[in-house]
Amino acid sequence: MTKVRVDNLMEKVVSLCKRRGFVFPGSEIYGGLSNSWDYGPLGVELKNNIKNLWWKRFVRSREDMVGLDASLLMNPKVWNASGHLKEFSDPLVECKQCHMRFRINDTWSDEIWWNLARKLENAKVVEKEGLVQEVLKECPSCGAKKKFAVPKQFNLMFKTFIGSAEDRASEAYFRPETAQGIFVNFKNVLDTTRKKLPFGIAQIGKAFRNEITPGNFIFRTREFEQMEIEYFICEKDWEKYFEYWLSEMRSWIEELGINLEKIHEYEHPQRDLSHYSRRTVDFEYDFPFGRKELYGLAYRTDFDLKNHEKASGENLKYRDPESGEEFWPHVIEPSLGVDRTVLAVMLDAYDDSNSERMVLRLKPELAPYKAAIFPLLANKPELVKAARKIYDDLRRDFNVAWDDRGNIGKRYFSQDEIGTPVCITIDFDSLDGSTGSPQGKNTVTVRYRDTAKQDRIKIDKLKEYLGEKLD
Repeated sequence: MTKVRVDNLMEKVVSLCKRRGFVFPGSEIYGGLSNSWDYGPLGVELKNNIKNLWWKRFVRSREDMVGLDASLLMNPKVWNASGHLKEFSDPLVECKQCHMRFRINDTWSDEIWWNLARKLENAKVVEKEGLVQEVLKECPSCGAKKKFAVPKQFNLMFKTFIGSAEDRASEAYFRPETAQGIFVNFKNVLDTTRKKLPFGIAQIGKAFRNEITPGNFIFRTREFEQMEIEYFICEKDWEKYFEYWLSEMRSWIEELGINLEKIHEYEHPQRDLSHYSRRTVDFEYDFPFGRKELYGLAYRTDFDLKNHEKASGENLKYRDPESGEEFWPHVIEPSLGVDRTVLAVMLDAYDDSNSERMVLRLKPELAPYKAAIFPLLANKPELVKAARKIYDDLRRDFNVAWDDRGNIGKRYFSQDEIGTPVCITIDFDSLDGSTGSPQGKNTVTVRYRDTAKQDRIKIDKLKEYLGEKLD
């Protein structure tokens, strides 16, 4: 992959996203809404291509996987059983001068946070504030020194109400993760598919977290989308399948075209593990704003099914068809953020190393448009008519763009900027071969994004040709 200048890379990608219709600020005409983003015409195509590629690879092409699409709102008892009402929180500290609140583990280093946590653990109440002042030195917002309140836990779930009454009996929550929809449907899926261990249930869907400090464009938002699998196994096999899914996730990252040199695997220490996890590995990416989590792989043991059975009274055990033994399957969970994938793919594909043109080197499978169709001259009806015919024919099988603006060179560069792999130009040779092209009549010029080289291809071979080049 071409080496890219990284100075101001984040700003360049954000600008490209707005200018070319990948991502827009949410509610922009009303001044926006903090850290909300809308995917534009090109962004929604890129996002859908990523999701479709994931679904094809991990669901449709596998015999051991089925899909699910669970509701965003669930019975509040789900979140009590899963531990989210009690455990799903972040340590929050408030500056007494500017009253800004911060997630401690995002604002200060792990070393500072754990030093503070250890000191607070056995401290008397009257001493706690003094310990905070000792460890947390300066407010990131106003610069005030040693003016922090005692950290408190802040639950990240969005609360809403079902029905007209806004009372405790009507409380509900938007799901903070997609996983619980899979666990509460485990028995339904098992009864209707008769799957045998090991098998997985996959889901792509929205989740919501009331983040205190979202930011860095679409990296951390309050509304986001996940591609997630709960892979059900026998407990004795958990290490084998954990390693298997590590390998699968590495392979997926490579399939996306992300530079593996920017990927790092981080093993969570025991003190950092979520309440349900026995082992977690994060796949981190070198974003311009630092090394941050891209994906996660967790061994959730049998925590979820066991707790939902206890809370609901429903039998959520798996019966072995050979031995007749009943038990709660254990779970390996590959969790992949769609929005973070979009960002990493865009950052890795952005190439302005050539001073003459900027190229978005997306893999063809991910590109919003697979090809762009041009008439050489927009003021020649015969060229426009022939180009339209090809455009209408190709768009039955491919997502293709039409462009007849300005000169041909500017059109090429415009398509390079949004990642279109090939441009197809209909010229006078396409009609009658009058310029003496070796291929003659009924051919078009196919120009490649990455090399800017060109071929002459027979019109009746275009679909076959594009199918080979773009798959």
